[in-house]
Amino acid sequence: MPDAPYRPLGLLAELTYRCPLHCPYCSNPVQWSKAGRELTLEEWQRVMREAGEIGVLHVSFSGGEPLLFRGLPQLVQAAREAGLYTNLLTSAIGWQHTRAQQLLDAGLDCVQISFQADEAELADNIAGMKAHERKLAAARMVREMGFPLTINVVLHRGNIDRLSGLIALAERLDAQRLELAHTQYYGWAFQNRQFLLPTRAQVREAAERAQAAQQRLRGKMEILYVLPDYYGSLPKPCMYGWGQRFLIVNPAGDVLPCQTASEIPALRFDNVRDHSLHWIWTESAAFNRFRGTAWMPEPCRSCERREIDFGGCRCQAFLLTGDAANTDPVCSLSPHHQRLVNFVERSVQHPDGAIFDFKRIASSIRFRTYPVESE
Repeated sequence: MPDAPYRPLGLLAELTYRCPLHCPYCSNPVQWSKAGRELTLEEWQRVMREAGEIGVLHVSFSGGEPLLFRGLPQLVQAAREAGLYTNLLTSAIGWQHTRAQQLLDAGLDCVQISFQADEAELADNIAGMKAHERKLAAARMVREMGFPLTINVVLHRGNIDRLSGLIALAERLDAQRLELAHTQYYGWAFQNRQFLLPTRAQVREAAERAQAAQQRLRGKMEILYVLPDYYGSLPKPCMYGWGQRFLIVNPAGDVLPCQTASEIPALRFDNVRDHSLHWIWTESAAFNRFRGTAWMPEPCRSCERREIDFGGCRCQAFLLTGDAANTDPVCSLSPHHQRLVNFVERSVQHPDGAIFDFKRIASSIRFRTYPVESE
């Protein structure tokens, strides 16, 4: 087990990038080579064993759509045998009773289902397919089978005004937890950010509604509300510190300190086919590149918050400034902060800024479809 302070607590296992949905905020990488074949069940089972050995406590199975991974029940069982708490993050497309029973028998601990909106027409438009009714049926089945249920919603200009309806939907579905997280502008969301970014007034009203619901539902349903970085003045710690608490294994076996770290072309990420998780966590150049504070430029290096936010998000710094080592432009002290402020002001004044009409602007939105069937 690696020594503190760099102990891995959580693992995100991205089993496949294949997905039936076409959400414009998808966090799948914009550049993805088919040359990297997906890990096999046996390789993933070894990853679970190694994760347990280095001290990981919980694993989230994600994608893409993890239900498309045929060996998922066996993988859940391997994770449980390694001592890991298991969580499934899913669109729920493909959640059928037989499959669900297999996962229950294998020891799956929790299910998180993503919803795009609280009513079918808007939700289906955002998802790019008729999915809402199938999600509702899956959520009801999850609760009937006794799984704890979390509802995940990515907030953006298209659904933020439906926040009250989304909270009511989670209540009707008897969810134990509701995650209301504003779009993080990486991957395809970064390409579409001028269409997705809500106005400051929308964000303020949503925060007030979320806070009121948190108070009203305390003890009944936990509500997590995540503010958008672009409207902040202080950055969030990147995964609670780059390479300090979390690791991600992508479908081809590359191990990353955060889900979107592949956005940074200067970094090379080692693969579980070549090295153990222990070696990658402790020795790899990518995990050590932004650990701690020694790498920091000013104003981070002398900032009293340097061990609180660790300079902010490295991917965001790269995408907005071209250099992952820069201070996150969200920070008001960053020399690049005004660049972000200017972009936000331009975006909310965009002709499409007042109303998000997905059908009308669909030709301008960029998204990529990953085939549902293996090639």
